[in-house]
Amino acid sequence: MPTPSTPSAPSQPDRRPATRRSALKAGVGLALGAGLLGAAPAAAAARDNARPPVTGNKKNARLLQRGTPLCDQPGDSASSQGLGSGDLAIPYYREHDSSWGYVFGDAWTGIQQTDEYIGSPVMLNQANFDSSGATPISFTWAQPTGGRARQLFDYQHRQNNGYGDEISRIPNDCIEFGGRTYIQYTSVATWEPPAGYDGSLMSGVAYSDDYGVTWNDYPYHWPGDTQGTNQSMYGMWSFAGIDPDGWLYIFSKRWNGTHVNTGDGGAIQLFRIQPNDFRDGNFGAQQNWAYVNNSWQWTKSAAPSAILSGNRIGEFSVKRIGNTYCMSYFDVDDYSICTRTAPRPDAAWTAPTPQIVGNNTWPASHWGKPQTPYLYGGYIHPGSASATSLTLIVSQWNGKLNEPPYWVLQYDGINP
Repeated sequence: MPTPSTPSAPSQPDRRPATRRSALKAGVGLALGAGLLGAAPAAAAARDNARPPVTGNKKNARLLQRGTPLCDQPGDSASSQGLGSGDLAIPYYREHDSSWGYVFGDAWTGIQQTDEYIGSPVMLNQANFDSSGATPISFTWAQPTGGRARQLFDYQHRQNNGYGDEISRIPNDCIEFGGRTYIQYTSVATWEPPAGYDGSLMSGVAYSDDYGVTWNDYPYHWPGDTQGTNQSMYGMWSFAGIDPDGWLYIFSKRWNGTHVNTGDGGAIQLFRIQPNDFRDGNFGAQQNWAYVNNSWQWTKSAAPSAILSGNRIGEFSVKRIGNTYCMSYFDVDDYSICTRTAPRPDAAWTAPTPQIVGNNTWPASHWGKPQTPYLYGGYIHPGSASATSLTLIVSQWNGKLNEPPYWVLQYDGINP
C-alpha cells in the first residue's frame, strides 16, 4: 500500500473532449462546436464502433459484446420501457428476486436532446443477465413496476428543493441488501465550476423499501462546494459490497462528474461500516482506512487517507467478483477506462490497465485497444462471469444536438 502522497498513475498530455455536461446547462442541451476531440474520430465513427456484437475468442466460439448499445436504438428494449436515451446505467443485483437493476443518469423519452426530458435518476430492470456475453443486456421492465420509466426521486430540477439551488441529482452507485435498496448520488449546483471548484451542492444517500418504486432521503447530507465544502472526498461513492467478514466496504472520491475538476487529483479513499448501521443511517459508525503513525490501519479516530492518486478520475466502480476486488474508472487525463484489482479492499492495488480508449493510436499503451470516442463511465457489472472476464457498462456522448445525446455500451470479457 503506497503512502497517501504517492502518485500511482503518471499523468499523460490532455487529449480529452469537452465535458458532456455543458450541453445540459440550458435544461435540454446545447450543441457544442466542432473539433472537440482534436485527432479523435468523428461522431459517425463513434457510432460505428458501438454497433452490434462481434465474434470474440474463436478458440471457444464465445460471442462477446464489444460496445453493444443498450439504448438509443429505435424499437430496442429501453425504448419499450419509455427510455429512448440515457447514460451511466449503473448495474446492481436485486437480491430479493435475483433480477438486475440499471440506474441511469439524465434520460430522455427519445433519442434527440429535443425530446422530452425524463430526469435523473431513472431505473430499468432485467429479469436475467447472461454473464457469458453471448446475449446483450435487454431491459424487462421499468420503475415503477408495470409503468414507464420516470425519475425516481421527488425533486425539481433547477430549483431550490430546500438545500440550495441544484440542477440535477446524478447517481454514483446502487446496492440492495436486507430488503432495502440504496442509491448514493451527487446534487449538482453547476456543470461549469471555476477552476479549483467541484461544482457540487451536496451528496446524499436515498433508500427504497419497495425495491425502487418509492424513495426517501436520509436526513444527513455531505456538504459540497456551494454549501462550503469544496472537494469533499464523500462526493462520489462506489459500494464494493458486503465482504465475507461482514463489513460493507465503500470507496469514495471528490465529485468529478463534470470531468473538468482541476482539484480532483485522482484521490480515492476507503471506509467500511456494519450493514445494520448503514441501514439505520448511523454513518458516524464507519471505520476509516487511514495512514497513521507510519502504518495503514482501520480507525475511527482519523479521517480516511487517499489510497490512490494521480490522474483525474471521473466515474468509478469497485465490485467484489469472486474472491477478487475489481476497480474500473474513467481516467480523464489518459482518456480511457482503466481497471485495477486487489485481493482485499485494504490491500495494494495493481497498476492501472487501459481497457477501452477514446483514441487507440496514442499513447502506446492504447494501441490495439477497443476504441470508443467520447467515452466515460465504465461500471463493473456485479454479475460478471469472473474477475478475469468482466462486463463493463460504458457511456458515450458526442455533444451534438442532432445526434443521440447519450449511449450506454456493453463490453464483455474484460480481463483487468
